[in-house]
Amino acid sequence: MNVIASRGQLRASLIRWTMFTVPLVMLLGFLAGKLGSPQTLWFQSLIKPEIFPPPATFGIVWTILYAMMGFALALVSSSWGARGRGIAIGLFVVHFLLNLAWTPVFFGNQNIQGGLIVLGLVDVSLILVIWTFWRVRRSAGLLLLPYLVWAGFATLLNYQFLQLNPDGGQVVQQGSAEQRIEF
Repeated sequence: MNVIASRGQLRASLIRWTMFTVPLVMLLGFLAGKLGSPQTLWFQSLIKPEIFPPPATFGIVWTILYAMMGFALALVSSSWGARGRGIAIGLFVVHFLLNLAWTPVFFGNQNIQGGLIVLGLVDVSLILVIWTFWRVRRSAGLLLLPYLVWAGFATLLNYQFLQLNPDGGQVVQQGSAEQRIEF
């Protein structure tokens, strides 16, 4: 027998990694979402692009995508001895930190242009992550393709917010009587 681990051991490793990475990715995504909110007066005052989906869509889509990202990470993490595994995991960590940074930049700092820059970095790093994941485990790369589509949509949406609100939106202080009205 010339194998390092049996199929059962490899399956158990994947299950353990999945039980760790999926909840971790989802928890960090949830916590980052708490660092800014579309419920602010600033965001409510922005002119919304026509392609802006119903707000409930974001929670549903991100929950699914974070679960898929966590599972893709588990597939790569459980691929002991695979060439490029460490680089793929490292790129994922850098990418995921960029992903988490968007909410506090866009909503927390009320910075539409900064959010667009972060999303550009997210898109580029995601392509690298997909490429490295694909090389370790093809199924892990495939799992990230819907996320790439959503990230592209988010970038377009952020760009349209910037085009419609070139002044960055009016910063409305909580408790202030100021209101933005369009005719």
